[in-house]
Amino acid sequence: MPEKFDLRLSVVAEADLAALYEYGLAHWGERKADEYYDALIGHLDRLCENPFLYAPVEEIRPGYRRSVCGVHAIYYRVMRDSVEVMAVIGMQDMQRHI
Repeated sequence: MPEKFDLRLSVVAEADLAALYEYGLAHWGERKADEYYDALIGHLDRLCENPFLYAPVEEIRPGYRRSVCGVHAIYYRVMRDSVEVMAVIGMQDMQRHI
């Protein structure tokens, strides 16, 4: 097992991160949007240090795990040497995506 897993973002996760930044920018301004985005990126970095810390969510999709940062749930898979983030979903949007 690697000391730190590589981070990989799916196309969906990349779009999710871009959309949440744009939402934050429109509703809270650049400083707050940057702070929240930076917190999410920091959380993803820590996730790569210990990806097994969070429980599997097999009921959502086999092989997925979920971690929460702020008001967003991060769905990811642990691969041999990487953490593959599949989606970043706002808690208010959970029912729509599940």
